[in-house]
Amino acid sequence: MIFQRALLREFAGLAGAVFMTLFAIAVTTRLIRLLGQAAGGKFPSDAVFAFLGFFALGALPVLLSLTMFISVLLTMTRSWRDSEMVIWFASGQPLTAWLKPVMLFALPQIAVIAALSLFISPWAAQMAGQYTSKIEQRDDVSRVTPGVFGETANRTRVFFVESVSGDSSAVQNVFVSSQHGTKSGVSMSRSGHTETAPNGDRFIVLEQGRRYEGAPGDPEYRVTEFDRYAARIELKEGRGVTPTHKNLPTLALISNPTNQNLGELLWRIGIPISAFVLVLLAIPMSFVNPRAGRSANLLFALLTYIVYSNLLSVSQARVAQGRMDFGVGWWLVHAGMVVLLVIMFAQRMQLIRLRIGR
Repeated sequence: MIFQRALLREFAGLAGAVFMTLFAIAVTTRLIRLLGQAAGGKFPSDAVFAFLGFFALGALPVLLSLTMFISVLLTMTRSWRDSEMVIWFASGQPLTAWLKPVMLFALPQIAVIAALSLFISPWAAQMAGQYTSKIEQRDDVSRVTPGVFGETANRTRVFFVESVSGDSSAVQNVFVSSQHGTKSGVSMSRSGHTETAPNGDRFIVLEQGRRYEGAPGDPEYRVTEFDRYAARIELKEGRGVTPTHKNLPTLALISNPTNQNLGELLWRIGIPISAFVLVLLAIPMSFVNPRAGRSANLLFALLTYIVYSNLLSVSQARVAQGRMDFGVGWWLVHAGMVVLLVIMFAQRMQLIRLRIGR
C-alpha cells in the first residue's frame, strides 16, 4: 500500500510536468498561427484567445493520452535504471503486479479522455463554428484593424486606416479603394466617423479628402475634392454553423451512419481505447538494457506511439472513404497493438525468470 501511494505520487508529479510541457508547446504553436491569421485580417484580433480556447479543448484528449504514456514510461524506466526492479522481482513480485498501480493512475484519466473525445471536443468545434459565424456578421467598421488592409463584406472595397478610436466610431488617415463595374475609385481623407440614418442604415463619413475615379488604362480620371463623403456600411448575413462530422455530437454520428460520420466516430472511440492500450504498453517498454543504452527503449516507445496514431488515422480515412467496414476498422488496429502488448509482456517475464534463475 505504501509502495502504491508513493508510485501514484510519482506518476502524478511527472504527469503534471509532462502535460504542462506538451500543452505549452501545442498552445504556443497554435497561438503563433492564429496571430499570423489575425495580422493578415482573416479575423479580428480580439477573437484570437477564443479560437485558442476552442483548439485547447479539442487537443486535450490526445495530450492527456500522450501524457499518461510518457509518465508511466519514464517512471518505470527510472525504476529499471536505479535497480529498483531487481529488488521488486527478487522479492517474488511479477511484472504484472505493476498493472494495479498503473490502472489506479490511468483509469480516471481515461474516463476524462473519453468524455472529452466523445462530448467536449465536438461541442468545442460547434462553438468555434458559431463564433466564426458571429464574426462574419460584424459590419465593416467593427472589422477594421489599424495598419492592416481590409476588405468589406461584399468584397467591393478595400480599406486602410492608420488609427481607430476606442469605440471604433472614428478613424484617422483613411484610404478606400472601390470597384464599380469597369471603373475603380480611390478615396483618401484625413478623418472619418460613423453615422446612423433614420431608417437604421449606417454610414461611414469621410471628411476633408480627395477621390479619384476612372477606368484602368484610361488617362482621363476624375478628381474630386470633398469635405464630406458618405459610404453605406454593408452588413453581411451569417452563414450559420454548417454541420460537419467534426462538430456533430456523437449521438448524431450514431443516428446518421454515413461514411464520414462513421470515420469520425471511429476516431473518437479510438482515442480512449488507444490511451488504455498505450499506458499498458509502457510497462514492458520501460525495460532498460544497459548494453543498448538508456534511450533505446524511449526511441522504440516513441516509434510505437507514432505508428499507432498513424494507423488510427489510416483506419479513419479508409472508413470515411467507404473502403473499410466500420465493424472491422474500430477494433483492428487496437487488436494488433494488444497482440504486441501480450508478446512484449511474455518476453519481459521470460527474461526476468532467466535473470533471477526461476
